[in-house]
Amino acid sequence: MRKFGLVGFPLEHSFSKKFFEEKFKREQLTDVSYELFPLPSIESFLPLISSEVLLSGLNVTIPYKEAVIKFLNELDPAAKAIGAVNCIKIANGYMKGYNTDAPAFKQSLQQFLKSSPLQTFVLGTGGSSKAVCFVLEEMKLPYLCVSRQAANCNIGYNEVLKNMKPGNLFVNTTPLGMFPATGNFPDIPYTELTENDFLFDLVYNPEETEFLKLGKQKGAHTQNGQEMLHLQAEKSWDIWNSNG
Repeated sequence: MRKFGLVGFPLEHSFSKKFFEEKFKREQLTDVSYELFPLPSIESFLPLISSEVLLSGLNVTIPYKEAVIKFLNELDPAAKAIGAVNCIKIANGYMKGYNTDAPAFKQSLQQFLKSSPLQTFVLGTGGSSKAVCFVLEEMKLPYLCVSRQAANCNIGYNEVLKNMKPGNLFVNTTPLGMFPATGNFPDIPYTELTENDFLFDLVYNPEETEFLKLGKQKGAHTQNGQEMLHLQAEKSWDIWNSNG
């Protein structure tokens, strides 16, 4: 019996367990399970590993994609370059970290974009933001990182408007709008959005966040994070079952 799971906090919003349970049933896999492991503190990570001896792999979500790195034995080159981990392979107590967010975001974004944005705004500074920025650099798309604390990023939210161009991509990497606090949304100038703009929300629960609703009202193209979730989960599964 092999066990897999998700660590983060909180996890009430997560669809990962449902996704993998449906996958196991569909593929008639009876010797595997997937559990949620909400950790109030990252210091609970090693005790979890010690107590769950059947663990063969973990996904990592907010807020531990960066903090978990210090406990790992090795990082995949891409995860090391990004500085964030959302997938861990465990074999004989050896833990190797990967980032499946980046390739999943890239694939989903390429399918979503109808044209190349003239400017991209990455909202947030966490582990997901790092994966998004890594992809944008790969795609050679100009971007600005936006944070409430401008010192931690390129610009503050109050500077977004003056940096907008005729064709923008906004990527929300924050948990704003995520269940259960669905009334929250990033503070961008929605009134200035047009049909030439794109809004990509890494949040997938709810299916349409306030961020996406407000953009759609102005004619902008919108995409939630559900496809990205499925893509990164499948990439995690491939890693857990690889010989490397």
